[in-house]
Amino acid sequence: MIVNQLSLSEAWLMGLDRAYWNFGVLASQTGVAAITEQTQLNGALLAIEEINAKGGIAGRPIRPIIYDPGSIPANFATYARRMLADNNVNIIFGCYMSSQRKAVLPIIREYGALLCYPTMYEGFEFSDNVIYSGAAPNQNNIPMAKYMMEHCGETFCLVGSDYLFPREANRIFKETIQALGGSVLSEDYLPLEADAAAVEPVIDRLVALEPDAIFSTIVGDSTIPFYRGLAKVRAGRRHIPVGSLNTSEAEIAVMGPSVASGHLISMPYLSPIDSETNNRFKREYIARFGKAGITSCTEAAYFQVHLVAQAIAEIGTDDTHAVVRALHNRRFGAPEGEVWVDPENNHTYLWPRIAEIGAAGELNIVQDCVAPVKPDPYLVFPRDRDDDGRHLLAEVVS
Repeated sequence: MIVNQLSLSEAWLMGLDRAYWNFGVLASQTGVAAITEQTQLNGALLAIEEINAKGGIAGRPIRPIIYDPGSIPANFATYARRMLADNNVNIIFGCYMSSQRKAVLPIIREYGALLCYPTMYEGFEFSDNVIYSGAAPNQNNIPMAKYMMEHCGETFCLVGSDYLFPREANRIFKETIQALGGSVLSEDYLPLEADAAAVEPVIDRLVALEPDAIFSTIVGDSTIPFYRGLAKVRAGRRHIPVGSLNTSEAEIAVMGPSVASGHLISMPYLSPIDSETNNRFKREYIARFGKAGITSCTEAAYFQVHLVAQAIAEIGTDDTHAVVRALHNRRFGAPEGEVWVDPENNHTYLWPRIAEIGAAGELNIVQDCVAPVKPDPYLVFPRDRDDDGRHLLAEVVS
């Protein structure tokens, strides 16, 4: 049963019903970020359905309590409070943009609840009330900067949406590039809902500067006109590769393969991963939701539900601090590979990867990972070697 936009009377009745584990899901099905957030919702629902098909948690099924915040941060805060105050929810899964997470954090702390956040982000944050399942900067941003410096050139233009994550992600990328001897020619920011008319002058400036590559942190629907506009002006010109941490297969499907071809993305999960676990995950996802692109956020939303369910099954409660303790170092065979939560910072060991988008929109993995990388959200000691000195990241030789 999926409950969406509950009335107060329905919520009160559900509060009396202890036959279920109520999991809150905040994922926009409308608004500027709906392309990706819908896939987060799908990933969470797929995991819940799998768990319920096996008898739920300790004999009690999970009931998802779903709200559509419409990509508006203030709505995330409103609905988080409603879930915690009225809907008998103690654990919330979701949020995509950092502005959404930041809006929810005070509510989570006020109620002593738990947020499971499935999105890569800018780092430099810790909360006892949050499990961070998306990539920290050392698991996507720094590997991308190093790869692009080696394979694309030494001059870059940066472009992003105008809010916290893009500005911080661009800062980290710029500092890494400069430390490696590269240079940044420009840095532009667009409104979150930028359309083709808004991106056109930015693209004209980027092309005129003739950088070796572009690093984009544009998010949501604005991704589409940016890539399409760049494809239009590059006709007859040298191809300028774009590297992104958040442009996913969902956006690629919308913009079209001819537009996306030749650009780069950096994410722990990429659909071509050839493993029994990932192949099963893709089959089940497509059977349930169709062939819409599976994103890294989809996979993180999926595995974090499974991790939390395992923790609750062990301890018999959804108490926040008990669940967090039970999650530390708990292993789960996710589609990207085995993952676990680092007890030092509540972030997740993940598998950094980089892919180039092919002519048909396919992802060709060009840098893979031989083992999961410890999360380093504060970039205290970013590294690509394990404790034995092995290189964790390696180019894929075709």
